[in-house]
Amino acid sequence: MKLLSAVVPCYNEEENVADFYQEFIKNESFFQEKEVELELWYINDGSKDHTAREVKKLIEKDKRVHLLSFSRNFGKEAALYAGMEKANGDFVVFLDADLQDPPSLLPEMYGYLEQGYDSVATRRVTRKGEPPIRSLFARLFYRLMKKFSKTEIMDGARDYRLMTRQVVDAILSMPEYNRFSKGIFGWVGFETKWLEFENIERKKGETKWSFWKLFIYSLEGITAFSTAPLAFAAFMGVLFCVAAFVFIIFIIVRKLLFGDPTSGWPSLVCIISLISGVQLFCLGIVGQYLAKTYMEVKRRPIYLVKEEI
Repeated sequence: MKLLSAVVPCYNEEENVADFYQEFIKNESFFQEKEVELELWYINDGSKDHTAREVKKLIEKDKRVHLLSFSRNFGKEAALYAGMEKANGDFVVFLDADLQDPPSLLPEMYGYLEQGYDSVATRRVTRKGEPPIRSLFARLFYRLMKKFSKTEIMDGARDYRLMTRQVVDAILSMPEYNRFSKGIFGWVGFETKWLEFENIERKKGETKWSFWKLFIYSLEGITAFSTAPLAFAAFMGVLFCVAAFVFIIFIIVRKLLFGDPTSGWPSLVCIISLISGVQLFCLGIVGQYLAKTYMEVKRRPIYLVKEEI
């Protein structure tokens, strides 16, 4: 018998814990025919509600259910990494507890693994239910990643992914503190099958991803898998040096040919403000990379465990 481990990150998902279990367990008969056993890891990411209590109720009924609770909220990336460390399966799958990642796709996903694929990933083909501004910036982010990074990141990619043990071990070999799983999945390679499905709105609870959190997460992704922003900062520095040199030549020529005195241009303040803004922007880019280096060299643990059942 082989083992399939499902990793479910949870942050304030007490309303969805039981519903997710019911949907996930519907695949039991299919996997029994394939001689595959199931285990379910709920990773409680420092929830402030009764998520842990609801998982413990399931554990009393089904010993295949496990709970790992963090000492505080470390973020979804840490929860995914912890789940991979704890999962014992020959296959590991990530799913969200809010049922936006439909467990009903698992039989089809497993079928592709049987055909020889190393992992099966999912992507949304629609963003139904999302605010238009959020969808616009999401598409812009994926376009930038395609141009800036050599790592393949699909537009609309979800963390919902079924992987073989070989792929999981490859990801675990990258214990970096600043994690961006969508980029890590692409970086490790392996043969991946992409499944498309329409966006599913959560039925209970509220999303934990605000626009600001998604913006910060996108910055994490860009700086984690591309050095293009640093090259952009250097390019802007050279560009403004050339522009300044041209302006100096222009002023000297105008003085020699026309005797026009060098006046205090009203636009001088605007030019200084523009150049200063570009300098601060480029300094901020360098600061992002320096901050990542700072956090990595500290060698802090990715997460801390409060309780494991």
